[in-house]
Amino acid sequence: MANAPKKIKAVKDKVVAKTIAVFNHKGGVSKTTSTFNLGWILADKGKRVILVDADPQCNLTGLVLGYNKTELEDFYKKPGVNNLRDGLSPAYESKPELIKPVDCVEVDGRTGLFLLPGHINLAEYEVTLGIAQNLSGSIITVRNLPGAATYLFQKTAEAYSADYVIIDMGPSVSSMNQNLLMTSDYFIVPTSPDYFSVMAIDSLKSVLPKWAYWATEAQKSEILTTAIYPFPRKKPKFLGLLIQKYRLRAGAPSQGFQGWIDKINQATKDNLLPALEKSEMALDSKLYKKVLGNDYCLAQISDFNTLIAYAQNAQTPVFALTKEQLGSRGKIYEKQSEDVEKFRIMFNELANKVIILTA
Repeated sequence: MANAPKKIKAVKDKVVAKTIAVFNHKGGVSKTTSTFNLGWILADKGKRVILVDADPQCNLTGLVLGYNKTELEDFYKKPGVNNLRDGLSPAYESKPELIKPVDCVEVDGRTGLFLLPGHINLAEYEVTLGIAQNLSGSIITVRNLPGAATYLFQKTAEAYSADYVIIDMGPSVSSMNQNLLMTSDYFIVPTSPDYFSVMAIDSLKSVLPKWAYWATEAQKSEILTTAIYPFPRKKPKFLGLLIQKYRLRAGAPSQGFQGWIDKINQATKDNLLPALEKSEMALDSKLYKKVLGNDYCLAQISDFNTLIAYAQNAQTPVFALTKEQLGSRGKIYEKQSEDVEKFRIMFNELANKVIILTA
């Protein structure tokens, strides 16, 4: 079980955290694992990171807090503001109080890494937010909703002196996801090498420009920009893809997986990037070239295989597994430790790229 929520302390120097959304409307592409692992390795490099569980399925919350039903029930019964839904409730439930920082949970085993827990009932806010975001004449009554999440993340990040806020988003094109992505600074698109990920890339080239147009119009609305929780003036920038969950053969993706990897990269280059550039959601092409090379992939990460079971049991990334957590000996341990080190190098390189691209 993770540590209890850490008491918020006042900080002297204000830190402006960078918000990264981890999003793909296709499920099963390791969004939660990517969020957890990226946050951990950034914290390992001395960054202070808040992980936000914005998926009503709450898999990230379960991963950090443990999946024990009694423990989770006890956690949500604790007094105070300790999850995303309660953090947003002053805006969504018209309470006579300002949004305040969430009491985050410090993740066991990694100093500087915190969880802003999710809540299954976050989905209840979807309809109200959808109304607020249609920019109709009724917007005055719900003017504070589109900027509420940004305000909450900023206040919580300031309270914890966070360098990064990384948001684990659900697999949908919901109003909440539209809001969270378009009010972030950056976003990463996790994929897996299969036909449906190629379809998802082609779909995103249509979805994301529409969301960008909505955000541009929202930024022109005096009603939204002068709200108690102002709608931010920003455009999220695409950091790159993650391609995960494939099997290796002789140290490289097997032929079938490599074919889909190539198609994902090609679809991103030919279809997604031009659409993002037109919508001002892409970084400078020279920066991509310098950091990512000839494609737009931050990292290719093969299957964790049996290591994933050890990692889930220890509530830690595979690259941080210790000898004690593996519990094996001899040649089995030697092979496992080689794999752990391989993944550590992969995620270390991923974190370095993210730091450079968000500098």
